[in-house]
Parts: sequence; structure tokens; C-alpha cells
Amino acid sequence: MHLQELGIVLLRIITIFPLLLTVTLVMGKRSIGELPIFDFLVIITLASVTGADIADPTVNHFPTFFAIIFIALFQKLTARLLIKNRTLGKLITFEPTVVIKEGKLIVPNITSIRYSIDNILQLLRQKDVFDINDIQLGIIEANGDLSIMKKPEKATPSLEDLSVSQKSSGISYPVILDGEWQEEILEALHLSKEFVNKFIQDKGIIHIEEVFLCTVNQQKNLHLSYTRKNEKIELIQH
Repeated sequence: MHLQELGIVLLRIITIFPLLLTVTLVMGKRSIGELPIFDFLVIITLASVTGADIADPTVNHFPTFFAIIFIALFQKLTARLLIKNRTLGKLITFEPTVVIKEGKLIVPNITSIRYSIDNILQLLRQKDVFDINDIQLGIIEANGDLSIMKKPEKATPSLEDLSVSQKSSGISYPVILDGEWQEEILEALHLSKEFVNKFIQDKGIIHIEEVFLCTVNQQKNLHLSYTRKNEKIELIQH
């Protein structure tokens, strides 16, 4: 096997992924089912490479072996990059899409992700919901699944609910993510940066760059989920 031929295999793998990614994004969320989009591409690529090798005895086995190894390494590298670089992650996957709000379907959003109303109703039935009016919020996730939040009066009460007079909204929104303000969230919830800054400063944090995730619910209660502060880690002793 010549180095030139190995280079051709590498070039084929590197050039085919952008094409597969573009085609899958155009196809929409329905095309990938429960899988994250990149893992979906990896699986179908591995299936194609392996299938060609099995079906055609004339195909040289070593390039197939080499391609499978490289694809696996490529997937591991990409997964690490997605963890470290959220901007890159948003570019190569789908954003969550709100399709139901306060019991009403948001038809333009449903159309934009190439779902039909029948698809949404089927997903609701799979969640044991047969009346769309019971839903406070419905979101199609990046993997094509439907997440729902029922209206307070329709939701099953929890132990916490039994001790409070008003139910919490049950959903929170990121106002600081990876050290950056989420301007759209702040504007939508009519929340000022001064209000959030006071909260994180009370927690001993001076710069928002130290905050990995800060969320707020609809009652304007802030929660600091994680920071970048250097904290002593106490090891568990046997």
C-alpha cells in the first residue's frame, strides 16, 4: 500500500463529511432519529465503508481497515472539540426548536424543521399526552426527540409541590454560558446584567469569564451551576 493511496483515503474521508453534514442538515431533524447528527454521520459512513468491503471481494482490505480506524479517531477528536468550543458545536448540529407554547402549535417553527403536525401529535402520544392544551412548552431537541413541560395544573405533583403554594415553572434559561452573556435570554426575560452581576458577585465571582453556566427560571431565581474558579478538590479516602 503506497503512501499516496493512503493520502487518497484520508482525503476522501475528510471531503465526504462536509457533504454528508450539509445533506443531513438540509434533510432536517427527522432524518437522524435519536442520534446526535455527527454520530449519525459516523455510523452511516462506517456502515458504507464496511459494507463496500464485505460486498466487494476485489476491494483491498487494508484501506478499509485504515479508514475505519481514522474515522473512529476523527470522531473522538471532534467530540473533544465540541466540548471545548460551543460555537463549533452549534454550527454542526441542530438548535432546539420550540414547537408548542401554552397549548398552541407554532406552525412556522414546525415547518422550518420539516415536521408535520401529525409528527408532533404522534410524539405527544408517545409521551402519554392526548390533549395538546395540556402542554405549557414543547421543544424538538437536537436529536429529533420532543421534550415537554405540562401546564402546572396538569403536571403530576411532586413532594416539593406539596409544600409550596405556587408551582415553579420547571424550566430554566442560561443567562451566562461559557463566560458569555446570552443577550436574547436577558432581553426576553427583561433581566438586567446589573441584577445578574450582583448575584454572581455575592457568590464571590468578579468576572463573568469565570462563570461556565448561570441560569434563571421564570420566577427570576438565579442559579450558579458551575464556575471556573480554582477550588480545592478533596480526594475521597478509603
